[in-house]
Amino acid sequence: MANLILILGDQLSPTLSALEGADRESDLIVMAEVHDEASYTNHHKKKLVFLFSAMRHFAQELEQQGWRVQYQPYHPDNPAQSLEQFIRAAVQEHSPKRLITTECGEWRLHAQIRQWHKILGVHVEIRPDTRFICSIHEFARWAEGKKQLRMEFFYREMRKKTGLLMTPDGQPEGGNWNYDADNRKKWSGKPPAPSPFRVEPDDITRAVIKLVDEQFSEHFGTTDDFHFAVTAEQAQQALAHFIDFALPCFGDYQDAMSDSEDWLFHAILSPYLNAGLLEPIDVCEATVHSWHSGQAPLNAVEGFVRQILGWREFVRGIYWRLMPDYAQENRLGNTRKLPWFYWTGDTRMRCMHKAIDATYRNAYAHHIQRLMVTGNFALLVGVNPEEICDWYLAVYADAYDWVELPNVLGMVMHADGGYLGSKPYAASGKYIQRMSDHCANCHYNVNKATEGDACPFNALYWHFIDRHRDDFASNHRMGMMYRNWDKQNPERRDALLQRANWLLEHLEEL
Repeated sequence: MANLILILGDQLSPTLSALEGADRESDLIVMAEVHDEASYTNHHKKKLVFLFSAMRHFAQELEQQGWRVQYQPYHPDNPAQSLEQFIRAAVQEHSPKRLITTECGEWRLHAQIRQWHKILGVHVEIRPDTRFICSIHEFARWAEGKKQLRMEFFYREMRKKTGLLMTPDGQPEGGNWNYDADNRKKWSGKPPAPSPFRVEPDDITRAVIKLVDEQFSEHFGTTDDFHFAVTAEQAQQALAHFIDFALPCFGDYQDAMSDSEDWLFHAILSPYLNAGLLEPIDVCEATVHSWHSGQAPLNAVEGFVRQILGWREFVRGIYWRLMPDYAQENRLGNTRKLPWFYWTGDTRMRCMHKAIDATYRNAYAHHIQRLMVTGNFALLVGVNPEEICDWYLAVYADAYDWVELPNVLGMVMHADGGYLGSKPYAASGKYIQRMSDHCANCHYNVNKATEGDACPFNALYWHFIDRHRDDFASNHRMGMMYRNWDKQNPERRDALLQRANWLLEHLEEL
């Protein structure tokens, strides 16, 4: 036969570069659900259901379009427990001229595939992933010679490249590149949040749910109320639902958190983008069209486009530019183990409980819950970056190494010394109070800092500021914090540090 074409679980796109120029009669597409990829971390049950079901639906669609497909569904007794074993068997069975695949999203797997030509004795062609707007090499050229990289400047280049939200004379629509200052409103219950887009599981998905419940019963999360899209057609419906019902208010409330609503006005499209069911440029163009048609305001559309065209492409570029060494960064010297309540949600800190509980149920939490609640707490207490990175990779349906690692290690934990972010995203309980209603229902008092019932974030914040003075005192964005710390009387500082030290010694009791 001519070629084997390997399609991975996050490559469920008919435009995949591995399919370019393929012959439907002579080439064979191979796909596999394998134990090693499903269990190398504690993947959320809903993440496994989503990926296995989406893979099975995609394989079925390929067959209906006339492709030849060899598909291995998951079984604990499969002879092939890894992708390498699966490909080895396929090569031995079919003796292909070559193996063609699109570059994957994880350095671990990428390093393995690069050795397959030696190990398996077959020519391996790894093609660029053209679904991204910025190629790995294009990003490397942009980053070359820069001591620090800033997403804002990269984002502007991507706006110019694509023409998205640009005027005919090359200026940003509305006169500004960024409307983030307009996107920080607290949600008070009005306007009402729309219901999330739902797809009722079909026979394929129900079979996968049963499989995951039986074979991955010890994994984090639940399969209850699974309602993600699992096909490209359904993902397009999810995009339309977002544009019609949530995008108009997304900008205003994108940083808000609620004690009573899991989803608010967020798109929940990242699982589909990262698995390949949606193309990023198509999603951006659809939302920009909604602004041109008067359906959504500019601050909402620009804020959404920035997340995809700017941040998503930016972190991918950093990942491939700096790996594999990047994964070992720990510039703040953090060594603390991840508190067990990250896996259970069993904590009296209301914001932490609500974020972890939503994550357990939904395999999803929005960016402020990840950055300013669970991430902020891990930063303040000094969790080992490797442990918190593994947690984020495991618990979210949209988490893949290329997007998770820079976001968590760089932005959340500031473990790369400021290469990705100009300042650590550390905050006291006041930020959480400003952006949510969690504090009103909390065991702890956000207006206290040193007492036994004081919000833990408050003393931990000042402890973080104090212990990292050498790291951040010269950072122009942190100067005010150190001036505020130094202005407090010695007795107050001592009380804050004593409270923080007690908290650090009793984390599992909070």
